[in-house]
Order: sequence, then C-alpha cells, then structure tokens
Amino acid sequence: MAQIIDDNRPIFLQIAERIENDILGGELPEESQVPSTNQFASFYQINPATAAKGVNLLVDQGILYKKRGVGMFVSSGAREQLMRKRREQFYEQYIVTMMREAHKLGVTTQQLIDMIQRGERSQ
Repeated sequence: MAQIIDDNRPIFLQIAERIENDILGGELPEESQVPSTNQFASFYQINPATAAKGVNLLVDQGILYKKRGVGMFVSSGAREQLMRKRREQFYEQYIVTMMREAHKLGVTTQQLIDMIQRGERSQ
C-alpha cells in the first residue's frame, strides 16, 4: 500500500478507493482478508473510526463482508462489480465530457475515432 492522503478529499473515501484499487489490481483477490481498520489507522496515522468509515462504505456496497471475530474479506464478484462501477464513472467523467467539448468544437465522431487511434499509436 502506498501513502495516499490527499488533503483535498475525505480520508475515508481515499481508504475505500485504495482498497478498490487493490481489488482491481489483483493485490486483494476475492475472498482474501483486507487489512484491519487498526492497520489502516496505524499505516496512515489516522483515527481508526475514519478508517472504519472507509471500510464500512465498501461493506455497504457489497464489496467487502465481515466475518465476525475474524475480519473483513473481499466479496465474491467484487472485482467485476468494481469494474462496472469504474467503467460507468469513466464514461460519465471522460466520454460525456469529451463528447460535449467535441460538439462545441465541431469535431465529428469519425474525427474523435481518428484522434483516439492516433493516441493509441503514440503509446
């Protein structure tokens, strides 16, 4: 886990996003145990209640589940659920915004496709 604290965003959201990223990246496979809220609190030097708020956000979404007396675990299907969520966010944040700007600039769909393909070639 890398240090992630960004003063511009709530810490509990950053904790939740970090766990999501670890699930998406394969560092936390489905059915694996996630670090405890005390471990998060110690690592990031934050209040355990703040860490718990981030973890519980993912529990509420069905990404994590609690095993009483054992800890938190990644739910089966969590990675696919996160992929769907992130794809929708990507669409809203990037594609819709890009389409609006393209429309303002008079850029056609084919020109956008050409730009994307040009971008792929430059990778």
